[in-house]
Amino acid sequence: MSMTTIPSSYPKRSRCGEPPWEIALLFPEQGQWTEAEYLALQNRTTQLVELSDGCIEVLPMPTPLHQRIVKFVFGLLEAFVAASGSGEVLFAPLPVRLWPGKYRDPDIVFLGPGRISDPYHQPRGADLAVEVVSGEPDDLARDRVTKREEYARAGIAEYWIVDPQEHTITVLALDGSTCRVHGEFGRGTVATSVLLPGFTISADAVFAAAQGNP
Repeated sequence: MSMTTIPSSYPKRSRCGEPPWEIALLFPEQGQWTEAEYLALQNRTTQLVELSDGCIEVLPMPTPLHQRIVKFVFGLLEAFVAASGSGEVLFAPLPVRLWPGKYRDPDIVFLGPGRISDPYHQPRGADLAVEVVSGEPDDLARDRVTKREEYARAGIAEYWIVDPQEHTITVLALDGSTCRVHGEFGRGTVATSVLLPGFTISADAVFAAAQGNP
């Protein structure tokens, strides 16, 4: 792993109240991370991180509310896929390689038959991705704008955005090289899939699960 060049202004040792420079300097500079260095980091930390254009992006730590939604949606999607024999459903942390130098870690991914060619390496692309918005402005922009564009570029056929603040489930379907809105489902409605006909989720049930009400 390449190391960050030590600026002459850095102290030889970090002081109380400062970042631990000695640890930071063990890693590459932002913009210089390779895929191999990123994947090696994944084996050293429990923090969720993604790789984008040579930069490491640290994701917010999941909250119980976030994880309740992931658990609920995963359970329904896994049961549907298992019954239909149409592939498999996995959950984060599982970095997905979108293209060289770009790894994202969706909360939930559906992978069709043959999608995983080597179970010892990261999947290349996915067929459906689900992200649960964590609430911070940067996280919201990343899920609603950045990842929408990236998942479309990577050819991911369907993208679900679950927003517990707005109580909405946005389902996006790939249309050529962009994602179109199949539907935005709020209270009292049922979200539907284009890719997996017959798969539905009640928005009320999702947000009840978020509050710990099965």
